[in-house]
Amino acid sequence: MLYLTGPGERVLHLVLVGGVSREFAAPWSRVGPDDPVPVAVAVREGRLVWLGSQEEMARLYPRVGLVLPYDFTLAAAPVPGSALPGSPAKAAPTGTATAGTGTTDTASPAPTDTGAAATAAAGGLVLLWSGSHPPYLDQREKDAIGAGCRSLAQVLRQAADEGHAVQPLPAPAVLRPPPPPTPGPVEAAAVLAFVRRLPGASCALDLNGRITFATPEAAGLLGAPLSRLIGALPWEALPWMDTPAVEDHYRGAVISRLPRSFTALRPPDHPVRFELYPDDSGISVRMGPGDDLTEADADRAAGGSPPPAPVPSRATALYQLMHLAAGLTEAAHAHDVVEQAADQLVPALGAQAMALFVVEEGRLHIVGHRGYPDELAARFDGRPLTDEGAGTGVLRTGRPMFFADREEVRAAYPDADIEQGMAAWAVLPLIASGRPVGTLILGYSRPHPFAPGERAILTSIAGLIAQALDRARLYDTTHQLAHSLQTSLLPHVLPDVPGLEVAARYLPAAHGLDVGGDFYDLIRIDDTTVAATIGDVQGHNVNAAALMGQVRTAVHAVAGAPPGEVLARTNRLLTDLDPGLFTSCLYVHIDLARHSACLATAGHPPPLLRHPDGPVDVLRLRPGLLLGIDPGATYTATEIPFTPGTLLALYTDGLVESPGRDIDDTIDATAAHLAVTHDRPLEPLADELIRHARRASPRHDDIALLLLRSRQALP
Repeated sequence: MLYLTGPGERVLHLVLVGGVSREFAAPWSRVGPDDPVPVAVAVREGRLVWLGSQEEMARLYPRVGLVLPYDFTLAAAPVPGSALPGSPAKAAPTGTATAGTGTTDTASPAPTDTGAAATAAAGGLVLLWSGSHPPYLDQREKDAIGAGCRSLAQVLRQAADEGHAVQPLPAPAVLRPPPPPTPGPVEAAAVLAFVRRLPGASCALDLNGRITFATPEAAGLLGAPLSRLIGALPWEALPWMDTPAVEDHYRGAVISRLPRSFTALRPPDHPVRFELYPDDSGISVRMGPGDDLTEADADRAAGGSPPPAPVPSRATALYQLMHLAAGLTEAAHAHDVVEQAADQLVPALGAQAMALFVVEEGRLHIVGHRGYPDELAARFDGRPLTDEGAGTGVLRTGRPMFFADREEVRAAYPDADIEQGMAAWAVLPLIASGRPVGTLILGYSRPHPFAPGERAILTSIAGLIAQALDRARLYDTTHQLAHSLQTSLLPHVLPDVPGLEVAARYLPAAHGLDVGGDFYDLIRIDDTTVAATIGDVQGHNVNAAALMGQVRTAVHAVAGAPPGEVLARTNRLLTDLDPGLFTSCLYVHIDLARHSACLATAGHPPPLLRHPDGPVDVLRLRPGLLLGIDPGATYTATEIPFTPGTLLALYTDGLVESPGRDIDDTIDATAAHLAVTHDRPLEPLADELIRHARRASPRHDDIALLLLRSRQALP
């Protein structure tokens, strides 16, 4: 596969592919310069990347290993120079491959600046060999790769100098294999006679998977006429072959260039055995009646012990694991990663148990398990990384361990604490950004030989889980920090003011970091005067929580002044700080001796006033500009009676907003609900208002609520 950079961009475009179909290469048609794939690393770092085994691919490049879990070797090299006219031709070092490491010892230092490395290369070349290739490159191959990349660079530079710079097309060109010699009539007849004399049935597929030839015996065995088979994909012409497993065998043969065989069941009960023999031009297939399924049926009919539970095919497991990969992208917390892995990974691979550990302060701590008893999980929780054991050993080496049975475990770890009921284990290190973040242990109830393909899939998925777990733990840490910041800035205890009953609630949003800038406060000014405030800082992050604390501090500093002046001073402070966030705020000055309240608002939802006899008014105050926009904004105050028994409800928009409904209607509905709550104590009344909001609609914003009720006249 040949990649080139487009004019004026760093993205690598696939322009030429040979040896496989265009569909196989489609997932890799565009590669970002920082993507974790071999060609991006080769271009970015200006070096030859060599991967000598399927397991090495899975360990170092889990995304590629997951999509292509086949037995092949790969080299990726930068094409030096630039295809853009007038650009300097700066050669990138090709280096000398180091077998089995996925890295190279370069002849000259690799570029350290990734941007410089990307612009120094015109593109990248990717070469695949069959799984039978040795796990290293010999000197002849290294020299050929280097010479080929230099020749490609020369062609590109020459085209650019002549004003015909090569530019990527919407789809890559496909390099067809050289056609075989055309046989003469006599030779063709002899070949056809030779094929027909062979026992069994035969057909041929091209590299796209389409049937190009089939014998009449093949048509009879497959149960379809030749006219329907020729030119069709097997899994399209024959519905019973439309399974992930069949297509996976075909893909595995094309990628690995190694023979493969499998048995498929043609309805109603005719097993068919397929043998695939690939080369550079296509796949030859031999077919015959299969006996695998018949023997299994005979064993069961004879009353023998039931066979072991079948291990899902690699294709079936692959598709389920792709679902897991998609689910992991949405896992926000560490426990989400555990649930996704337990729900999808365990059944996909035929395992019966799973335990997930994370590294914290030099110890392994369990974050979740499935299939293992709680007491066993607790026994392993908190073990030092210095302990001898498979769970810690894989973290020291960075390589997975597979134990097909108990004897293999005892041979490696004589003192191992082997769980009863389990007979085989896969112990996988979780490595993210080059550092260990944890260990994944899968348990199997029967002895389980791990085939190379299965090991590669397990290693790939461990890499994906490691990345998801690392992201989730960072998210959890950020959430804990932001939540601690916010709760520390909210008042822990509201002041006790004679003649005033108070209740407050705060509920975080159900998304994001679960924290935001909603706040409330009650400030005692003197024995008969109190100030109340509520507000909402834009956003749901640490910045919003920090700004909320600044707004509360500013209001505290000027509390006692007229409400309009309090908001104006706070607004000037915020505009001077220029935080880039805006804040709504409502400030209330309550004089309990005069039975009055004076209110001013900066774009905040209107408060609700419940009279002693039950009616509720929505106090639609004269609006003022949000805080933090205009330093010269002014705010108008409104005075209202606040007689004993009067209830004032201050809230943020999370209490009343409902998707698809006008906010005025939802405020009126909340007011109507408040009107029928009678003269209840404020604590249960606050809980009832929160429940009412949740029943009305799912909430996606923070909720702050402050209830104030005057109780008796003061002397």
